[in-house]
Amino acid sequence: MPTYTVTTAARRLTPRQKTRIAQEITRIHKSVTGAHSFFAQVIFTVIESGNHFVGGKPLQHDLIFLHGHIRAGRTPEQKQQLLLQLTTALALAANAPQNAVWAYVNDLPANQMVEFGHLLPQPGAESDWLQNLPPEDRDLMDHIGR
Repeated sequence: MPTYTVTTAARRLTPRQKTRIAQEITRIHKSVTGAHSFFAQVIFTVIESGNHFVGGKPLQHDLIFLHGHIRAGRTPEQKQQLLLQLTTALALAANAPQNAVWAYVNDLPANQMVEFGHLLPQPGAESDWLQNLPPEDRDLMDHIGR
């Protein structure tokens, strides 16, 4: 699963904003990569005041950080599309200026990722992978997060 972590100052995002951000990240990841939407997961973390430093000094700006771990095999163009679309969507959903969103995408080889107890497929091989999973694992994937 692509895992996106959104990190902000404590109390920066409302529950409604978090929901919108998670929906937008999922939509954009599916649109750009073609991966099933149930693969995308979004985790929110908060930083309490005084726990984030830039240049050795406490951060004085209202920034939003997005770190995405995705399977390797996406083209440079796809990764650029992801970054630009995600940055815009986060800024809109968080009611923040575009320059307040910092986004990063990291590639992880599929053969170095295990989810639901199985090594992940290469990009584009998801359908075959899903068909070959035990039925109970497919059922879990179909129902998780619903």
